[in-house]
Amino acid sequence: MFSVNRTAILALGCGLLLSACGGGKSGSAGHASGAGDSGKVLNLYIWSDYLAPKTLSKFEKQTGIKINVAYFDTNETLETKLLAGSSGYDVVVPTASYFERQIKAGVYLTLDKSKLPNIKNMDPQLMAKVAFHDPGNAHGVIYMWGTNGIGYNEKMVKALLPDAPLDSWRMVFDPTVASKVAKCGISVLDSPAEMMRAVFSYLGKDPNSQNPEDLAQGEAVLMKIRPYIRNINSSEYIEALANGDLCVAVGYNGDVMQARDRAQDANKGIDIKYSVPKEGTILWFDMLAIPKDAPDPDSAYAFINFLMTPEIIAEITNFKGYADANVAAQPLVLASVKNDPGIYPPPELRQKLSVQLADSADQTRAITRVWQKFKTGQ
Repeated sequence: MFSVNRTAILALGCGLLLSACGGGKSGSAGHASGAGDSGKVLNLYIWSDYLAPKTLSKFEKQTGIKINVAYFDTNETLETKLLAGSSGYDVVVPTASYFERQIKAGVYLTLDKSKLPNIKNMDPQLMAKVAFHDPGNAHGVIYMWGTNGIGYNEKMVKALLPDAPLDSWRMVFDPTVASKVAKCGISVLDSPAEMMRAVFSYLGKDPNSQNPEDLAQGEAVLMKIRPYIRNINSSEYIEALANGDLCVAVGYNGDVMQARDRAQDANKGIDIKYSVPKEGTILWFDMLAIPKDAPDPDSAYAFINFLMTPEIIAEITNFKGYADANVAAQPLVLASVKNDPGIYPPPELRQKLSVQLADSADQTRAITRVWQKFKTGQ
């Protein structure tokens, strides 16, 4: 999820990340000396903007394993490559609902947990939730987790609509609200399954509904608000919110937190906030997994275990503003991050969160058709 749609790494420059800037499959993360050159290469496929600046270079220095990294912005892009086979990737980072059906398709290696000693650091309660997707946590480890919600510029919104329902999906899905707020810009994620769950929550339905009648109602909601949507994208809204080019965005909590921080750093009077809609939303997990045909599974194990090191994952959490599921890392997470309800939802908010389960093949096709109609406005 994410959506994470989906800039920290991009800020390091095109010379460092060739795949993001040149369109190629991968770019070197910048090999560092220290452990010597093992001759091994890890091919990583991950959401854009999803690591701390030194994560990859620290791994290379510690292990001598070189990293080639490529980026995706939608789960659909990742899934297409995985289902086609021979993707060439050693570690991928799917969102759990997609991960669930990819497991059923036989895409992933069953983990040898003896090669992952740091798995002892993982939060058993969160891993139990992921087990709804991956029974026994047999195929993956949580990388980051969070919520989908609404990022907004309160000053801009209230200038147009003083009584704006900032804590509700009505901000986006109610045409009477969206038509007014549209003047300062509304963006939604380019993520069909996640967006449909938001619509279902707005309608008071089961977020994981597979009912064709519910989908038809969801389609009607989307088509009514289409004229008021400026952007459909899973990453560009971060900068747009931070710059004041948008005032409302359906997005991933960590992305909105990043937009907030960028706006504060720019010191231009832009204040970005995040809300978990009162109607409820989804709890998402992005997973670390090894494709069954990975060229170098041993390097994949080394990288996943590295990311479960408390110091490493805490650094990513502190930099990115996404919650990790590593119990041992929590003392290293900054208080400003750990105590932020937009990043680590308090218990009363967690009760409103639903695990996003995998859609059936028929539902996936149906949602995709609806989404294409929504994107084209026809």
